[in-house]
Amino acid sequence: MAGRVGGKVLLLTGGAMGLGKAAAKALLAEGATVIITDIDEAAGRATAAELGCSYLPQDVTDWGRWQEVIAEVEATHGRLDVLVNNAAITVFGSIADISPEDFKRCYTVDVDSIFMGCKAAIPLMAKGGGGSIVNFSSAAGNKVSPDLAAYNSAKAAVVTLTKSIALYCAREQNGVRVNSVQPGTILTPNVESVIQGTPDPEATRAAFSVAQPIGRMGEVEDIAHLVVYLASDESKFATGAPFIVDGGLSIA
Repeated sequence: MAGRVGGKVLLLTGGAMGLGKAAAKALLAEGATVIITDIDEAAGRATAAELGCSYLPQDVTDWGRWQEVIAEVEATHGRLDVLVNNAAITVFGSIADISPEDFKRCYTVDVDSIFMGCKAAIPLMAKGGGGSIVNFSSAAGNKVSPDLAAYNSAKAAVVTLTKSIALYCAREQNGVRVNSVQPGTILTPNVESVIQGTPDPEATRAAFSVAQPIGRMGEVEDIAHLVVYLASDESKFATGAPFIVDGGLSIA
């Protein structure tokens, strides 16, 4: 099949909306067979119908469900070439404000799910000769805030976990590459809802924009294009790397 990822079977978590939906759309346009998963079944099925891809319901914090999803992919397609671990949550709170339960919840969704996804998928990917894993971190793993104690540290952990898994795969020579993506502030539906929920949405929008030295928020396509590159064979020499796309936020 033609396209930069033509013929590849790809599994993408949190694909119902936002960055996940944009990445799925771009990957489909480049020839991939895409299976999206999401905990929101109604939204997941609607997105799959809109894009023309498959959908599987999934709670990414459930190890048993990870094993079932990978088994379903193998039974249906016989292989898995790309895994995009996109599902995540943002938990607000300083060290004084956040509860131990919320801190743990952030790590469970944002870090544990990536550990489980990689652990479940690597054997099937290796069986097919290798592939690419893309783990979503965030520029928040570099540029910290006093009010994002859990989220900042969880997203930093994703980068380090990715490096460890990449070195394991390289040592095993199983053909699996593992990289992370660190987006800055991207104008997703969730971000737009945050903006609209503030007393002065236009002032908030302006503040979000100027936080990036480039002077604007990112668009979902800015990240989707990177995911296509990492999923494709164009990135065959890249592994263990954090790809930062944040309009200069991390270096300001």
